[in-house]
Amino acid sequence: MELGEIMIASKIERMKELVELLGKAAYAYEQENRELMSNFEYDKLYDELKQLEEETGTILAGSVTQKVGYEIASSLPKVTHPKRMLSLDKTKEVSKLKSFLGDQEGILSWKLDGLTIVCIYENGQLVSAVTRGNGQIGEEITNNARTFKNLPLTIDTKERVVLRGEAIITYDDFNRINESLGEGEEKYKNPRNLCSGSVRQLNPAITAKRNVRLYAFTLVEGGPEFENKSEQIEWLAEKGFKVVEYKKVTADNIEDTVAYFAEQISHQEFASDGLVLTYNNRPYSASLGETAKFPKDSIAFKWQDELVETTLVDIEWNTSRTGLINPVAIFEPVEIEGTTVERASVHNLSILEELQLGIGDKITVYKANMIIPQIAENLTKSNHISIPDHCPVCGAQTEVRQDKETKTLICPNGNCKAQRLRAFVHFTTRDAMNIEGLSEATIEKFLEKDYLEDFTSLYHLAQYEADIIEMEGFGQKSYNKLMKSIEKSREVALANFIYALGIAQVGLGTAKLICKYYENHLNAMIEATPQELTAIDGIGPVIAEEFAAYFSLEANKNMVKHLVEEELRIKIEQVMPDVEDSKIAGKTFVVTGDVNHFKNRKELQAKIEELGGKVTGSVSKNTDYLINNDSESSSSKNKKAKELGIPILTEEAFLALIE
Repeated sequence: MELGEIMIASKIERMKELVELLGKAAYAYEQENRELMSNFEYDKLYDELKQLEEETGTILAGSVTQKVGYEIASSLPKVTHPKRMLSLDKTKEVSKLKSFLGDQEGILSWKLDGLTIVCIYENGQLVSAVTRGNGQIGEEITNNARTFKNLPLTIDTKERVVLRGEAIITYDDFNRINESLGEGEEKYKNPRNLCSGSVRQLNPAITAKRNVRLYAFTLVEGGPEFENKSEQIEWLAEKGFKVVEYKKVTADNIEDTVAYFAEQISHQEFASDGLVLTYNNRPYSASLGETAKFPKDSIAFKWQDELVETTLVDIEWNTSRTGLINPVAIFEPVEIEGTTVERASVHNLSILEELQLGIGDKITVYKANMIIPQIAENLTKSNHISIPDHCPVCGAQTEVRQDKETKTLICPNGNCKAQRLRAFVHFTTRDAMNIEGLSEATIEKFLEKDYLEDFTSLYHLAQYEADIIEMEGFGQKSYNKLMKSIEKSREVALANFIYALGIAQVGLGTAKLICKYYENHLNAMIEATPQELTAIDGIGPVIAEEFAAYFSLEANKNMVKHLVEEELRIKIEQVMPDVEDSKIAGKTFVVTGDVNHFKNRKELQAKIEELGGKVTGSVSKNTDYLINNDSESSSSKNKKAKELGIPILTEEAFLALIE
């Protein structure tokens, strides 16, 4: 074989690797709303594949360079687009934008990082909303679109109107939704993934809770016969649509306008992965036509990641309010995009291991979407970071958990200082200590003012009476009501108290099992070993380890003893309900997704436990039922349940079962 042929063969082999790797990453990102690699890494490998295709003159089957959208794999109704929706060619060079414009006027706007939707109005009514899909076939999501926060359901025109827009979820809503997730639930990686899953729900009630918004960017059909696209955008704004921000540009001012958007991105409520440039004149745009993949009248500008080399000086481990212990890279300060940066989240153990980090390594860093500092590459890969075996905040023994391909580090101690807000919120709930008048916002204020150290502090808030009365939203009446509720909570059943402690994996039903077995002898429970606990019917090794680990910490043990001896009046009562006639006694459930008939998932869990069932966090061969109102979703729990032949129940089906 000639040298040239060997080189071509080598390139083809590399292309095969890239096609498979990028294909998996694209499917995970677009279909399963999760990430196998960073955008930086994906773009780098994509560009490598594209370069190899140009060098070899070969394009392999399944290449992501030939795709214009995601594969349709859900059970939503499929709709064929009347006009094919193409991808945009892209560049990271402002000079290319300049040459693209030539002597034409263009409009430059945000490239929002969400999900493209086509909306159709007839006789002034929203009659259809369809996702872009693969460019030819999309998914019909009209009922979901009607719940979008800012999308008009009626407009002041009787003619048929077709427009395209980007569905997004703001950073504030993204953070709010992630914070509301329960223990053990996988957090959403970014607003785009959350938005995609929200828009493509089978249950519109779930979409409605996510505060999805739509930014219109193109009028496809309808409206006056305007000469320019900018006039169409203004017309859409007049009709009540939220439109994407844009600027008119020429070759003379394109650089300054790109700089304007770059400066503005840190102030925006949404994620943007670049800009879109299109010719403003509609007849000129229409005359250009399109390639097999790209329209010729528009081009995407991706932010040029400013890579800066620096040295890793430390890995800091931060315990979050959810118990996740996140690694944060500390490096020698560098200037990126006009600001000084010296730290970047490494997110989880999987990424830490993939980067092979070690103190003193030479790394390159950048700002993802020009906002969030990230490590792009480790140039030296010494790979000698030790994973802490104790929580840096409370000293509890850490746990490494594997979820799909993601490995995380967890602090299992619910009484950890870092998790106190979450712990106090749980402690005060109805099935726990049932303290009314203590909202999450109020607890957060009390924590900020150092009124609360551990749970015993709740029963000594009277010493801050004058200060609490003066707090915003409080007064003498509210204070008196709170004190009355706290006083009432002093009388509590032991099982509810054990549940209130927030021990990982220990729900109210499990607490009742343990209390019954030990005949309400708290000291015996506190000193119980994992081996002793597993002798209880319904208590597995995971729960036993969590329960014993909680009381292995002297701070927890002392707090519980003090509460019982000094602050509370424990009621000894029948701790197990009569479940002889229950159809779900002894059955194991997993609950996921949003609920409609119950206040929240915890209330549903309490109902299951009340009837003798058990709730766990993950689907396994021991699971009897998965409860998910979106029974046809492509979530990992649904897929696992289907693989194992486990029934997936909606709430309605569950209620029918227990009746």
